[in-house]
Amino acid sequence: MSDAITAGEERVAIAGPDGKFRCRWPGSDPLYLAYHDTEWGVPEYDSRALWEKLILDGFQAGLSWITILRKRDAFRAGFANFDPEQVARFTEADVARLLADPGIIRHRGKIEGTIKSARAYLAISEREPFADFLWKHLDGRVLQNSFRTQGEVPTQTAISEAMAKELKKAGFTFCGPTIVYAFMEACGLVNDHLTGCFRWQECAALARDLKPAA
Repeated sequence: MSDAITAGEERVAIAGPDGKFRCRWPGSDPLYLAYHDTEWGVPEYDSRALWEKLILDGFQAGLSWITILRKRDAFRAGFANFDPEQVARFTEADVARLLADPGIIRHRGKIEGTIKSARAYLAISEREPFADFLWKHLDGRVLQNSFRTQGEVPTQTAISEAMAKELKKAGFTFCGPTIVYAFMEACGLVNDHLTGCFRWQECAALARDLKPAA
């Protein structure tokens, strides 16, 4: 067996302490494992929840997701529980408050970008639900992938590129195609649990067909 194949084989789903086979990326961190087992890959159809996750993925840029996950409660407290209507009204005083908050990622560009993105969210919502704005890129259906190893999983796709382009056009920031693909995975627009992971089939069963009837 070649080294390349051996490396790939090492990235298949692995058994955890409870005997369940999972994707390898959560490691052994209890918070990360709980996130993998209960949230990641679950199809999300709520507009506000989708906006929150997209914003948090933007804050993740250059960092690891576990860092954001550990700070998520502080982010929610600082950003009015990610209520777009409230965040859209944030002022420079709120920016200063957030820059002084050690519980979040204190990055002026990302904080100001969140306020801008809240306003973009509201503008989109006047035309269509934000969830529809995102899900239409997949024709209203979860993309069910069947990857056995982590090496097969892409970091961006033509769909994430198109979604990122439309989000930026609408006024969103920190939403490049790689960030958007990670968001799609987390919110179950695509099912990228490895086929050997116990969550692959469970998340597939949660998908709903949102495609309008012809």
